[in-house]
Amino acid sequence: MTSFSCAQLAKLEMPKMPVTVGIPVTPSADEADETEIGHLLIVDDQPNSRLLLGDLLQSIGYRVSEAESGNQALQMLKTFQPDLILLDVMMPGLDGFEVCRRIKANDETRLIPVVLVTAASDHKNRVRGIEAGADDFLSKPFDESELLARVRSLVRQKHLNEDLDHAAQVLFAIARSVESRDPTTGDHCERLAQMAKSFGEFLHLPRPLIKVLMWGGYLHDIGKVGIPDAILGKTGKHTPEEWEVMKSHVLIGEQICRPLRTMKEVLPLIRHHHERWDGSGYPDGLKGEEIPLVARIFQIIDIYDALTSERPYKRAFTVQEAISILREETDRGWRDPQLVEYFFEFLRSRALDLE
Repeated sequence: MTSFSCAQLAKLEMPKMPVTVGIPVTPSADEADETEIGHLLIVDDQPNSRLLLGDLLQSIGYRVSEAESGNQALQMLKTFQPDLILLDVMMPGLDGFEVCRRIKANDETRLIPVVLVTAASDHKNRVRGIEAGADDFLSKPFDESELLARVRSLVRQKHLNEDLDHAAQVLFAIARSVESRDPTTGDHCERLAQMAKSFGEFLHLPRPLIKVLMWGGYLHDIGKVGIPDAILGKTGKHTPEEWEVMKSHVLIGEQICRPLRTMKEVLPLIRHHHERWDGSGYPDGLKGEEIPLVARIFQIIDIYDALTSERPYKRAFTVQEAISILREETDRGWRDPQLVEYFFEFLRSRALDLE
């Protein structure tokens, strides 16, 4: 099997907000006003260290929760998402490096900025922190201005990332609405996303490419939101003029997703998943390996799911029939022959009858 590689914030005079150990604070209506600039979690087994950091950060408007140990911090993260974690390295039980590693390995918490706080500023500990996924480091005794500058910068970045995440959710919602315009496709996008993940893992693709394939499952046809219903839902053959409008969905989809930085790697899939190996596809007539790898992989999955699903104009083909049609299209020069053979191997590995 072949593996593919691939502002500044002014100080605010305000009442102190409560600090709790082990329980994230839910502010009262009076406290949850515009002066709150972020919720921080301090993890340190030394009460005096937590008190010092907490008082300083509260004084400029941050809300603070505390954890006495790494295990307690991990439990707290199951119920709330702080804007930043200040994590002491030298703690009994789970040390800061291991806690950081677990935070960054969890999809639910990996985007929370983690600052490792340690009295040891040697090169070895910084390397360990980088390997664990830490976003920044702070040495004891810390400089107050340095601490506040780093906290402000990381919290600001966290809020920007959240805005991007919300924008991405809007795009996925649009994609779902497009799918709902054609109820005959069922859960086509969900099936594509799951099969893309499985096939990508079979090909030993790196995780970022697998993510692109999965997002492509939902977003590949998002441009159909700009196609009139009379054309999108037509069951008969399209006129040449209608077909040109229909083909424009890949360009519309690319334009919709392009402004969002997090969608950058998905754009080639959205634009090029209707290209053909021999150059006869659209929109750019790319040929062979000019077609992005993710688009070549995805189109095979997309075609297979369409063939094996029931539609008003066709029955669901059997696995063997779908394989036969994919072979015919490959012989015509439409599909990447090597990837098609890998896809057949993938289907065999799933114990599907190809004979």
